[in-house]
Amino acid sequence: MFSKFISVGDKIELQAVSREDEEQSGLAGRVYHSTVHDIQSEDTIEITMPMEKTKLILLPVDGEYDMVFYGASGLFQCLARITDRYKSNNTYILLMEMTSNLRKYQRREFYRLGCALEMNTRNLEKEEVQTIESRMPYTLAKGLPLKQSVIVDISGGGLRFLSTQRYEPGSLIYCSYHLMSNGEHKKYEVISRVISAIELDNRKGTFEHRVQFYDLDPTIREEIIKYIFEEERRNRLKRKYASE
Repeated sequence: MFSKFISVGDKIELQAVSREDEEQSGLAGRVYHSTVHDIQSEDTIEITMPMEKTKLILLPVDGEYDMVFYGASGLFQCLARITDRYKSNNTYILLMEMTSNLRKYQRREFYRLGCALEMNTRNLEKEEVQTIESRMPYTLAKGLPLKQSVIVDISGGGLRFLSTQRYEPGSLIYCSYHLMSNGEHKKYEVISRVISAIELDNRKGTFEHRVQFYDLDPTIREEIIKYIFEEERRNRLKRKYASE
């Protein structure tokens, strides 16, 4: 069942289940990032040890974690316990034993605003992905080709857009668009994780993507949420006046 939905190389997010586990790790409340290294059985897998910049995060053996997998067919979640830590072929590994069944996972939804906003997107270069996922300071490469896309809805957690370019689920992409902020058009450049990419039945060659903002600055998130509620308020007023 597990190997039907999860594959080697899939991205993972982990968060400690108990406060004690968080305190032992020394990073209470943090979400850690990893990948599936090997599937040993239907209830035991190897994952890469999380890193912070260039430092390994030594999560405690016997600690239990909530794991979210970015599978090819969507997000999946289960609980797992660390049973061992070791090094294999120069890769630091955590051995995880599943303590719950794998299930489809739905994140807490932010309010979503329907829209039609132009956006530019591109895949991240391998070096960019490595730097971003290691939580190191980074500067995105300039002058790389961008693909025109259209945002069809946006929330404080992510967005949905259409593009003739298909982006792989689980991959990180660059997204650039403009929103009204304090009466001015402000440019937003964000990194997003692709959740799904589905070709439209009535528009072959056009793909609908759902993406989640990746490690978004809380100030930027608040600006996006503020924009959404201001737009919704304007839309309600328009509907009210139109009905009078």
